[in-house]
Amino acid sequence: MRHTVEHAGWTCGHVDGWTHQGGREVLTAIGEALGFPDYYGRNLDALWDCLTDLAEPTVLLWDGWGTLAHEDRETFTKAVGVLSERAARTPPFTALLRGEGPEAGVPSLE
Repeated sequence: MRHTVEHAGWTCGHVDGWTHQGGREVLTAIGEALGFPDYYGRNLDALWDCLTDLAEPTVLLWDGWGTLAHEDRETFTKAVGVLSERAARTPPFTALLRGEGPEAGVPSLE
């Protein structure tokens, strides 16, 4: 997937939700995957700030998202809200949640 996305001129980031299971761990992993600056605060406000600073079309692939959704539904729901809100802006941004998990209220590619 990364090759296809990057060949299309988009930036691609990957989060392994099986390894990064807690809310703070996932937020840290998102920052690392998208190359956020060192001052990234690893919280939802900082996530929003850094997402709005993205200058290139970007795809975030979040594998194993169901782990956080099961363990900390509130943080998961808020994080998906931030990602969804950013997707409505330019430059283009999308987050793909891959794998099994509870009903998340996001469109499915199935």
